[in-house]
Amino acid sequence: MKQEPNPNKIYPRTNDFTTVYLKNVITNSNIIVDDFTMYNDFYNDPKDFEKKNVLYHYPINKDKLIIEKFCSIACGAKFIFNSANHTQKSLSTYPFPIFYEEWDNTMKVCEAWDNKGNIVIGNDVWIGFEAVIMSGVHIGDGAIIGTRALVTKDVPPYTIVGGMPARIIRKRFEDSVIEDLLKVQWWNWSTQKIFEKLAAIRNGDIRALKR
Repeated sequence: MKQEPNPNKIYPRTNDFTTVYLKNVITNSNIIVDDFTMYNDFYNDPKDFEKKNVLYHYPINKDKLIIEKFCSIACGAKFIFNSANHTQKSLSTYPFPIFYEEWDNTMKVCEAWDNKGNIVIGNDVWIGFEAVIMSGVHIGDGAIIGTRALVTKDVPPYTIVGGMPARIIRKRFEDSVIEDLLKVQWWNWSTQKIFEKLAAIRNGDIRALKR
């Protein structure tokens, strides 16, 4: 039997320094990544993910990026947080609260934008090349985000989206298969059990997966 996969190493492939297990290079406590989620970057050092790919993520707002297990994140994917926005409640788009020292000391910096909440990525999600995920978006388990898609709304489980802004293209499987996958939650199994069922996973054999 092969050596058991180790989710706690940085580089999962020998002599490949373009791909990392993401959780092992994150230092920001507001970025939470689970086991085996990988990021590939052939332009920049993938270890710089939180600096180059998670943008406008200022501590003052306390919003979070949460990415579950077995996700595949392609080169250049970006996660744009709330602080990138300018509030639309105001009659002006100018961010006066950011410059409270000059205008009004009673303003709070966070009032400069509308807070839409965390970005949450489910398990087994594939995010394509240079896709952009906006603040407040939740992406369901098993979804696929197309190349350079701009995701501004929640994505249901096992759904493929693409475009600018992203639109639903189709479901990956029939509803009954999706229901079974969401019940089975293979990503929460032990590595030993995943080994045993790997052929069923790779061959799309839902019956064998459920046995």
